[in-house]
Amino acid sequence: MSDERDAVTDGRGEVTGGEQSSPVPARQHDRLKRWGRDRARAPRVGGRPWALLVPAVVGLAFLVLPFVGLLVRAPWRAMPELLSGDTVLPALRLSLTTATAATAVSLVLGVPLAWLLARTDFPGRRLARTLVTLPLVMPPVVGGVALLLVLGRNGIIGRWLDSAFGVTLPFTTAGVVVAEAFVAMPFLVLSVEGALRGADTRYEEAALTLGASRFQVFRRVTLPLIAPGVGAGAVLAWARALGEFGATITFAGNFPGTTQTLPLAVYLSLQDSPDAAVALSLVLLAVSLAVLLALRGRWTTGAQA
Repeated sequence: MSDERDAVTDGRGEVTGGEQSSPVPARQHDRLKRWGRDRARAPRVGGRPWALLVPAVVGLAFLVLPFVGLLVRAPWRAMPELLSGDTVLPALRLSLTTATAATAVSLVLGVPLAWLLARTDFPGRRLARTLVTLPLVMPPVVGGVALLLVLGRNGIIGRWLDSAFGVTLPFTTAGVVVAEAFVAMPFLVLSVEGALRGADTRYEEAALTLGASRFQVFRRVTLPLIAPGVGAGAVLAWARALGEFGATITFAGNFPGTTQTLPLAVYLSLQDSPDAAVALSLVLLAVSLAVLLALRGRWTTGAQA
């Protein structure tokens, strides 16, 4: 037999290999083998990549330090008094109300739009998807100007709404809802469209073959399948509507109690009461953290898939 034989373990728990036997405890031998496998699978960087670490640390500090400064400089002792002021509570109440209403509008209009983009193949679908995502990359102020040109008293549709129904949207609370829905609905549409594309269509096809109508399939089969995507999109849309500034101040103005939301109140407080601006900013920061925590499980699951 050849002198180079595979190592075997004798009755005393030691590893022997051919004529030259080096006693090694079996447990340590297994540990060494596992270490070798882990080392073989681990990526070898070849030293510390300082060219990547330094910009990464600077980028992390650039993103984190402003929030640290906000927490450090916050007037914590005066926070109850600042948050109970005459401006803060109406702005907070209006922000929560309009953001919720804008999310409801986004759900009613955005879910069918997402289904249309994901489940049908109509001419101009790519152009429609581009137009849907346009508010994501367009400056919000431009969106506010566009809304004025369409829904203002002299706008294309606003003139008809004013003459036929006496409805005026600009510089009203309803105008705030319209502006927030305009910038927030694309988040919901993209989230729901992605959920629809990832859902298994066999259940819908089976329901259609059993005689269900298209609307019944959508209500009883499709919606339960994409419920997590709809929920995530609604949360993102609500958070985006809550923080909207540019389109709101352009289309609805900044009138306390009517159109002044939390971001507008922060902007106004910076001129008169910086401490109140910090307090309002902390409220918005807390809402943002709550949104991140609400979506953390979904993002973690998606990253592990």
